[in-house]
Amino acid sequence: MLELLRKRRSVRRFSEKSVEPEKVDLLIEALLRSPSSKGRNPWEFIVVTDPEQRAKLAEAKPKGGTFVVRAPLAIVICADPEKCDVWIEDCSIAAIILQLAALDLGLGSCWSQIRRRSHASGEASSDYLRQVLNLPEQYQVQAIIGIGYPAEEKIGHAQENLPYHKIHRECF
Repeated sequence: MLELLRKRRSVRRFSEKSVEPEKVDLLIEALLRSPSSKGRNPWEFIVVTDPEQRAKLAEAKPKGGTFVVRAPLAIVICADPEKCDVWIEDCSIAAIILQLAALDLGLGSCWSQIRRRSHASGEASSDYLRQVLNLPEQYQVQAIIGIGYPAEEKIGHAQENLPYHKIHRECF
């Protein structure tokens, strides 16, 4: 696990190679094994491979999400907030589990924050995506994870560059 964390970097440039169905199945399994508060599993996941649909996802916010159109696979992480008061945390856990599983399978990934972001029209990005994805009214989109084979090689962050000053022992 620590080796994965040492290698993990956000990848925004992907090759055109599709993610194999068996790898998509493994990513789905990883998502479904994600821990959630009291096992409530408030999350839902939408697997998107269609280029036109990925283009619509990329339009969810004007900055920071355009890489999704070039990712051969996008997974939308959403939830029903009525199921659990910590749905945001549960979705975030699932997102990082997904990203680490992708890296373990030789794939790159990047997170596109949707919650509390705005579409170019001014409406909430989550509201825009609710229409695009035909989500039930109460559902909120937390993030979109773009996944694919990296078109660029990035090395992990050097240990000496880690923000150790953020670590406190016994008290702040």
